[in-house]
Amino acid sequence: NVVGDLFGEGKMFLPQVVKSARVMKKAVAYLEPYLAAEKSAGQTQGRILLATVKGDVHDIGKNIVGVVLQCNNYDVIDLGVMVPANRILEEARAVNADIIGLSGLITPSLDEMVHVAKEMQRLGFTIPLLIGGATTSKLHTAVKIEPQYEHPVVHVKDASRAVGVAGALLSAEMKERYVAGIRADYTEVRSRRAARDEARSLLPLPQAQANRIPLDWAGYTPPVPARPGVQVFEQIPLAEIAEYIDWTFFFHAWELRGRFPQILDDPEKGTEARHLYADAQAMLKRVITEEWLAARAVIGLFPANAVGDDIVVYTDDARHETQLIFHCLRKQSKQPAGKYNECLADFIAPADSGQADWIGGFACTAGIGIDAHTERFEAAGDDYSAILLKALADRLAEALAELLHRRVRMRHWGYMPDETLNNEALIAEQYRGIRPAMGYPACPDHTEKDLLWELLDVERNTGIWLTESKAMFPTAAVSGLYFSHPASRYFAVGKINRDQVADYARRKGMAVRELERWLAPNLAYEPE
Repeated sequence: NVVGDLFGEGKMFLPQVVKSARVMKKAVAYLEPYLAAEKSAGQTQGRILLATVKGDVHDIGKNIVGVVLQCNNYDVIDLGVMVPANRILEEARAVNADIIGLSGLITPSLDEMVHVAKEMQRLGFTIPLLIGGATTSKLHTAVKIEPQYEHPVVHVKDASRAVGVAGALLSAEMKERYVAGIRADYTEVRSRRAARDEARSLLPLPQAQANRIPLDWAGYTPPVPARPGVQVFEQIPLAEIAEYIDWTFFFHAWELRGRFPQILDDPEKGTEARHLYADAQAMLKRVITEEWLAARAVIGLFPANAVGDDIVVYTDDARHETQLIFHCLRKQSKQPAGKYNECLADFIAPADSGQADWIGGFACTAGIGIDAHTERFEAAGDDYSAILLKALADRLAEALAELLHRRVRMRHWGYMPDETLNNEALIAEQYRGIRPAMGYPACPDHTEKDLLWELLDVERNTGIWLTESKAMFPTAAVSGLYFSHPASRYFAVGKINRDQVADYARRKGMAVRELERWLAPNLAYEPE
């Protein structure tokens, strides 16, 4: 428990905790034959069941939490990824779990967590439910999940909080007061949310559309790609990709907040950051020289024009036949003077402008072959190396997306052939054009990925496939669209109202209720 206590007090950092777990597991494995006869359930602080919910494949954060809990003498049962609600609850009863912990990274996972909470209520569970993962928040937990289950529901922001939360929930002395405090806090969160919703001013959709970004299409000539159509990349050197890694987010994965390279000299975290960076560099060298991973990608550049809030992609440059239509959402909140209600379709020339525009798409992965290595590490009790490799693969996938976008700007689309930006400038997005990803703020609807997969034949060309919640597998993958207009920029659609959801459903040919499920985090109203 010494390691866990030091971590909770901020005297040890996450990489040190995970390394200590590696030592602990090897020691336990050695001693287990001698201790098995004396082992009893009473030796642990409690039994916690962890799972990444159905449709989601991301597990780095969950795995880290599991290691931290084990370091604090909790018995952790990890069900892995893409676990349906019925299996989570059946296993929880079978192993007599004291707590259930749910994890998820993509927004559809939020709805699945609500479903698990409802099922726990329906089936008469009484144990606490913990919520965690990049897409989760105290706000969503308080507003959407906690009201579904009468027993404790707690959002856990990061691994450093997990032990304290579990300890309070399983303590006979602390539980009642702790749960009362959480409930009072969540009630206040819901009250503030209700007041904010009441004060929020959303425009009727026609007014929001009238306040689109006023681009001068008559005075602009869209660049014609030098290499239109689909192109597949099967042999991309990892050494070249590694030059584009954004190390800041690598450290964030290990809960070491700060910018790279400044974090290496941080008076508090610098020593551990340097150790972690050295370990990462050593493993990255092996990944490259021993070819642990393979990278694949597909890009495509297509003739396109905007029609309202849709982007029509044509079969060829004659522009007589539609291949498919990307559907975009528009920011609907009332804007101050000089600000606009943006929509991604605003950055593509309207069909009635007389301008022949283009749009691009991409999907890439740097995670091919990773499972054999992570399984090897996990079998040896080496969680540190397994998590380190997954974190590196994620960074390599993002780096590959950056590399591809640069190639597109300079060669394939060719609208910036003389670009000379260094990696720091690329990370700061100082280039022309954007590459928004479906499921992110500018295009929050994950179902639009299906169109991208169709357009680029992504699964056949790269091996990346989509789960039922539209998570990408391998998890070290990135996908999105390319826009070339100089004024194109990232933005957040934010909250939308019933009129836009109805219009969007009509354009997509989907039921409103189905779309409300996919767009739940963006709804400014409660669905009927």
